[in-house]
Amino acid sequence: MEIVLKLAGGTFSALQLNFLRFLIGGLVLLPLAMKFLRQHQLRILPHWGIFALTGFVCVIVSMTFFQLAVENAPAATVAVLFSCNPVFALLFSYILLHETLSRTSIISVVISVIGLLIIINPAHLTNPFGLSLAVISAITFGLYSIISRWGSQKYHYNGIVMTTFTFLFGAAELLIGIGLSHLPVVTRALANPGLKDFVNIPVVQGISWSSLPMLAYIGIGVTGLGFAFYFIAMERSDVSTASLVFFIKPGLAPIMAAIILGERIPGLTIVGIVIILLGSVISFVGESFIERVDKMLPWHKKDSVHDL
Repeated sequence: MEIVLKLAGGTFSALQLNFLRFLIGGLVLLPLAMKFLRQHQLRILPHWGIFALTGFVCVIVSMTFFQLAVENAPAATVAVLFSCNPVFALLFSYILLHETLSRTSIISVVISVIGLLIIINPAHLTNPFGLSLAVISAITFGLYSIISRWGSQKYHYNGIVMTTFTFLFGAAELLIGIGLSHLPVVTRALANPGLKDFVNIPVVQGISWSSLPMLAYIGIGVTGLGFAFYFIAMERSDVSTASLVFFIKPGLAPIMAAIILGERIPGLTIVGIVIILLGSVISFVGESFIERVDKMLPWHKKDSVHDL
């Protein structure tokens, strides 16, 4: 995703690409969502507020920061940092939903944060702006995940319904913002060169026969089918299996970025990736792994790690 978005950044503006990809992705998912709504005799209009909220947090906030991060930092680094969003989702579930964090979750969070800090390398920041955008994107996507899960449980929607209308509401909200970006008062207020991405945002500019395959891959492949497969996997197996996508991504994305974009992977980034992968593996393996380690420790005969 990050690699193609970086390539597309030369053709489309950041917010324009966000609008197009989530509009297309939402339309791709719409038949599946409507099928679920009909089968369960559910409607979305009474609860439009939850989709307006998730659309705002996901599409307008998180994915805007994400696209800007891709344009201002190496695609591989953004991919790795964004893959930490489940860590922030865990923290938000504890803060907002008062869910209990298991030992496995806490250990996974700590290890992932260590890997995150190694990649960012606060003592020698070379690109604080791009890295900050990527981290903010991951944090806000974690927040979106928790809000979406809360809405799904409260109103009995499945993941595809929540995602479909999050995309469509977010695209509609973004279209309103695109319209406002053409107003003279807005263009004057955002005259700073650093805010050029938010002024006179185009809608169809850049769409051509040559750019259509890339746009189709981003909108249909990554955004539409990618999310659909994720939720279908979750429904047919479990959350841990579906979440493998976030565990594979930190290892796969840098390799693809090096091959396709020619990006160099610094040594510290490789160390951070390995550590994040370790945290992800612990999260995936689950409590059974901790219990096996627990039994190998000298105090197991009397007290468990959990008791301590």
